[in-house]
Amino acid sequence: MAKPNVITKNDLLQSAKQCLVEGGIEKFTLRAVAEKSGVTQGTVYYHFRTKEQLILELVQEICEDSWNSLSQTDEGVLKEAIESAKSRCSYDSFYHKLFITLVSTGFTNEKIRHQLGEMIGRENDILTRQLEKLWSESPIKGVSVETWGIFFNALVDGIALQAILKKDFPIEKTYAELEHFVNGISSLQNKEESE
Repeated sequence: MAKPNVITKNDLLQSAKQCLVEGGIEKFTLRAVAEKSGVTQGTVYYHFRTKEQLILELVQEICEDSWNSLSQTDEGVLKEAIESAKSRCSYDSFYHKLFITLVSTGFTNEKIRHQLGEMIGRENDILTRQLEKLWSESPIKGVSVETWGIFFNALVDGIALQAILKKDFPIEKTYAELEHFVNGISSLQNKEESE
């Protein structure tokens, strides 16, 4: 097989993301990725044998980016996590449009669905570990720290969904109040510890 043009697999993944967001899954083809990248279709085939393989690698890249950004935070973990989520939250959010496109594809593609489920599970685990650094135990009896991790992950994803669907969604206000909410929960835990 011929060697590919001077383009990296990562460059092709970036073009693939743009194709998915701009044209949706219906118009997503290896040919479209080649055209977006300015290379031949053979170059794309050199790196990705099938459309499914390319989509799965996109999911994997999103997973790794998400895990890395969440797991590297130590000081001010919740504030930094909230700021990171807010930075990706907008009406035109490329990240969330891509994520939602992949979620909808997962309804008919079990491999993608499984991989996205793994991604969300890992995000939940990372959030739980970060919360455990802050809290010796849950601030509310009967709600485990693990469940708090799931709650926070779902809350951020839900806010992002609303922001990409509603152009005038109050992002600044919502995130300021989310931070206030998180601080309030943390103060419950600190209050219990001091008693």
